[in-house]
Amino acid sequence: MNLELEIEGLVLDGFPAADRDRVARAMQRELERLFAERGVPASFESGADVACVDGGSFEAAPNSSPGAIGAQVARALYGEMSE
Repeated sequence: MNLELEIEGLVLDGFPAADRDRVARAMQRELERLFAERGVPASFESGADVACVDGGSFEAAPNSSPGAIGAQVARALYGEMSE
């Protein structure tokens, strides 16, 4: 099964704009890992377009790296997709 996931917008309040590329790369790596290890969530297996996934909110430690934030965002998104 091929899966194409396009994220048009991601809102992360309180994070420097300069970190956005590092957050995005970390999020992509973590999503790839989750899909490879856990598979495609049932909500995506039908092949239908999913217009929106709300990843909810999370709290990050003030000293969290962009990589840690990206991984945390990916886990939140994958969790929402799996419900």
